[in-house]
Amino acid sequence: MDVTPLIPAGRQIIEDYGPGGFKVSGIQFDGPVLVLPERSQAWEVEGFGALSERSFDVVIAAEPRPELLLVGSGQRIQLMPSRLRQAVRAHGVVIEVMDTGAACRTYNVLLGEGRRVAAALLPA
Repeated sequence: MDVTPLIPAGRQIIEDYGPGGFKVSGIQFDGPVLVLPERSQAWEVEGFGALSERSFDVVIAAEPRPELLLVGSGQRIQLMPSRLRQAVRAHGVVIEVMDTGAACRTYNVLLGEGRRVAAALLPA
C-alpha cells in the first residue's frame, strides 16, 4: 500500500534507500543523510562509531525541534552510548536507534501521523 498520500504536503518523504544512499522527496543523497520534516541534507559523519553530540547539532537547532530522532545505524542495529543519548535528550530530543531500513519506514509512518520526527541515516 502506498502511504505517500497520507504525508502532509511539503514534508520530506523517504522514498528509497540502499547501500549507497537515499532518495528523499525526489532528491538523491549519496552517503549519510539527515531528514527533517521540512528539509533534508547530507550528514557529514564518518560512521556510527564516530557519532558525537555535535553530529546532531542540526537536529537540536531545528525549529520546530523534533521530539524524536530515529538513527539508522546501517544493516544492523547498534548500541549508542548512554552519555550521547543523554546529551541529546538534554535538548528535548529522544533518540531511537534501529537498522536503517526500519528507521526509514518508521520515519514515514510517524510523519504521516503528524509527529515531530527526524531521521539521521547511515546507508545500509
